[in-house]
Amino acid sequence: MKIRKTQTNAVIDTDKARILVVDDELRMLTSLQKILVNEGYTASTAQGGIAACEKLIEENFDLVLLDLNMGDVSGHQVMDFIAENEIDVATIVVSGESSFSAVSKALRRGAYDYLKKPYDPEELLNTVNNALQKVLLEKAHVAMQQRLQKSEELHRYIVNSSPDVVFMLDKQGRFTFLNKKIEALLGYTKDELMGQHYQSIVDAADKERANYIFKEQINRHTGAWSSELRLRMKKQDHEARYFEVTFFPIENKMPGKEGQDRMLGTYGTARDITERKEAEEFINFQAYHDLLTRLPNRALFKDRLNLALSQSKRNDKKVAVMFLDLDRFKIVNDTLGHAMGDRLLQSVALRLESCIRKCDTLSRFGGDEFTLLLPAISSPEDARTIAKKVINILKEPFTLGDHEVFVGVSIGIALSPEGGESVEQMIQNADVAMYHVKGRGKDGYQFFSKDMNVVDSDRLNLERDIRLALERSEFKVYYQPKVCGKTEQIVGVEALVRWEHPERGLMYPSDFIPLAEETRLMPDLNDWVLRTACTEVGQWIRDGHESICLSVNFSPLQVEHPRFVERLVDALRACNFPCGNLEIELTEEVIMKDLEHMTGKLNQLAEHGISIAIDDFGTGYSSLNYLSKLPIHTLKVDQSFIREIEDTQGEACIVNAIVSMAHGLRLNIVAEGVETRIQTEYLRSLGCQEMQGFYFGRAEQGTLILQRLQNSSSHSIAI
Repeated sequence: MKIRKTQTNAVIDTDKARILVVDDELRMLTSLQKILVNEGYTASTAQGGIAACEKLIEENFDLVLLDLNMGDVSGHQVMDFIAENEIDVATIVVSGESSFSAVSKALRRGAYDYLKKPYDPEELLNTVNNALQKVLLEKAHVAMQQRLQKSEELHRYIVNSSPDVVFMLDKQGRFTFLNKKIEALLGYTKDELMGQHYQSIVDAADKERANYIFKEQINRHTGAWSSELRLRMKKQDHEARYFEVTFFPIENKMPGKEGQDRMLGTYGTARDITERKEAEEFINFQAYHDLLTRLPNRALFKDRLNLALSQSKRNDKKVAVMFLDLDRFKIVNDTLGHAMGDRLLQSVALRLESCIRKCDTLSRFGGDEFTLLLPAISSPEDARTIAKKVINILKEPFTLGDHEVFVGVSIGIALSPEGGESVEQMIQNADVAMYHVKGRGKDGYQFFSKDMNVVDSDRLNLERDIRLALERSEFKVYYQPKVCGKTEQIVGVEALVRWEHPERGLMYPSDFIPLAEETRLMPDLNDWVLRTACTEVGQWIRDGHESICLSVNFSPLQVEHPRFVERLVDALRACNFPCGNLEIELTEEVIMKDLEHMTGKLNQLAEHGISIAIDDFGTGYSSLNYLSKLPIHTLKVDQSFIREIEDTQGEACIVNAIVSMAHGLRLNIVAEGVETRIQTEYLRSLGCQEMQGFYFGRAEQGTLILQRLQNSSSHSIAI
């Protein structure tokens, strides 16, 4: 007999519990079943949603471990099937899908808990054990009710051992019974609450709802009624915790009793769901805030701007939108590295917050751009005053480690209604005004006026210059070295583009790539980079560096072209470049946008010997099924995760998980943005095959990279 102890030390027999594991991947099914069987559980499997529905009808199960994304019938549809057919089974979702909508949808359908793939086996077993305890306790509770007179002592034992608070109220709402869990969760003893009204522990914000639930239960007489309530703790200044409270009526079954005379009181349970609520709140925070600066993101900013514009029409006030762009930030980012750049953005955000009102909204709009909403102002002078404060406060130097850096700010201001009457108009016009500040020398502010061109002249000039640059050969290919994780010798290069502008000097991709994509000039620029890099690196290969791998990024417009594979292979042949030495880098978004067509294209590329790498891996929200189904060779771990690596393993758990998963799938791993020795050693200990970043060298012209290759070869021969 298999015996388990719950958190309350209650001994529950679980050897008869039956578990159904549902997934459309055979490997995942086998892995989950093996873990459960090794732990002593009885576990069956169903490959896909249709097979799961058939088994649930044919057999009885206590618990279902359910994947959400399956080819035939989704996990959400299986949960709907369970509800429609009134199948008594608990559900734990085990899925790679982690978006807020999917998690929230699963929890609303009654999922007991949600585990994200790849899961931790110990966490999985604990969750399964807790779920089975709940299921078995509930079933035992029903059985005990049917023979209450015979099993009074056993019934009280189970109630007192419940992980939830169990209580009874009289008709007036006073406590007549409480189990011991009340003291563990809220700090009250049973004696303190016996005879007290339930409102004594309900948070003030939820008392009205609690009254409604209690009165509704008394009036309904039958069935259960559940709701989420905040209950106050005895200590910690009456801090409140979230509970899912369920009420059951206790009726007098004696003949002749009608209406409220039949009601003896209420029986209920209160389950602590504080951690789940906190997780939901964190997911909500992520959806509407920038995680680096903790400021509202553009979505929340637009919502608040829309509300401010609506209110301004009623109270005859003005609304101002400021568009802030940091001057000289890119210099700091490129010279000191992304980590210092991130610290600078955080410091800027703190300073900006110190000079605005509580009713204002400061948002990080993206990159080094911020937006500021000033609702209900009386005149342009109010906005002018804030703009001057912002300029002055950012003039003071910032200390970043051993460096003292200076940044300025260019501010464009749009004032309603002259500066726009809609959200998009206000933001766009503030952006236009900001570019006018940039055009006259930066570090200042400018109000939008209608005589300004909606399309900024600087952007038009830059678009014209991009078109001419292709004809004048102003673009240059630089190469970022990729090194072997064990030897730190160069094993490949990533082709990156730079622009030697005749007037602006050397320009980095962030200065012109967004506009090139906007104006659909990116395919032409990508084609030029591919031909140039293949010609240059192809010569290195023919000169004796046969194993060097060339990585090239491709824009979505290129990949979506119907003849993408044919054109790529033709370009390689024209440059006499071996297909086996090329690796193309694609983002998850490009692959998942049209998975069916991309599958065909990637298979064709693989047939030619071309490798495929997933760039910025871990930042998307796609299903991970494609990793095993598509001919993916390499995962490039996004630099945002690499930055989190310190001198402790706990800080790098995401990197650990990605590397472990890649090893399991026999994929090559490339860590991007490696900037320190600590990061290098940590990644090497994980078995990361390749690395690239400032620590191993910045992107350089081909002649310099070739010298490093030749020096490395000479050193190897000397050894």
